[in-house]
Amino acid sequence: MNQDVVVGADWLAERLGEVTVVDVREAWEYDGIGHVPGAVNIPFDKFRSEDGDQGMLPGAEAWADLLGEAGIAADDTLVAYDDTHGVFAARFLVTAELYGHEDLHLLDGDYSSWMREHETSSEAPDVEPTTYEVRAVPGTAEGASGDEPRAREPTDSPLVDREDVEAALEDPDAVVVDTRDDWEYEEGHLPGAVNLDWRELVDEETRGLKPREELEAILADHGVTPDRRVVLYCNTARRISHTYVVLSSLGYEDVGFYEGSLTEWEAVGGPIETGS
Repeated sequence: MNQDVVVGADWLAERLGEVTVVDVREAWEYDGIGHVPGAVNIPFDKFRSEDGDQGMLPGAEAWADLLGEAGIAADDTLVAYDDTHGVFAARFLVTAELYGHEDLHLLDGDYSSWMREHETSSEAPDVEPTTYEVRAVPGTAEGASGDEPRAREPTDSPLVDREDVEAALEDPDAVVVDTRDDWEYEEGHLPGAVNLDWRELVDEETRGLKPREELEAILADHGVTPDRRVVLYCNTARRISHTYVVLSSLGYEDVGFYEGSLTEWEAVGGPIETGS
């Protein structure tokens, strides 16, 4: 993912006619509260599926149909937002990356950052459907129930499977990061994983990311440094999407994305630790 993935409302306002904006909130919010002018609505539940690819990925065909119906082409510059500090929009962007889309951006400060200083709209744009080209097919790990291996992913995919996570847990040069709430971590986590709640990287007042120096300090305090292999997990890969975007924006190059997360880990009998 490009390092300038996180962009501000002013950046977006200057390029509004040049980029494709995706609102991942529910339809009633998009219609009733308003949205960024010209934004298309692709609600979160539209691109999540237990019947798709690995984990909760929707499947290449379903993804292509969804983006094609929204008038999105594979070469479009995409800017996504939500109203939840960016965690749902980040999931959309990571999904797009895993299917081969390259020019991806997260609106810093979510929809509220746009509302504060820029014009909103309640009218949906006229959309001309496209044929969206999926350029990568994610997934190599076996499903949680032991079904046949998925199609192979490209070598530069951030996706990791259970065996990769097991190796990272034994590697002193790697750190496995649990991005869930501390109480969830205490109830059960991967042995040796560190707990970094994704919201620790968010400024509650601005709803955007904390300043870069503060982010780097928080990450360093948890042993999450650019010189180490970083492997992320949560429950169903939503919260790690936000942390993945943050690390990408900071220039981290060796980040593993465990799509199966704790759901798969527990389903196949992986060991669990409790306590803090």
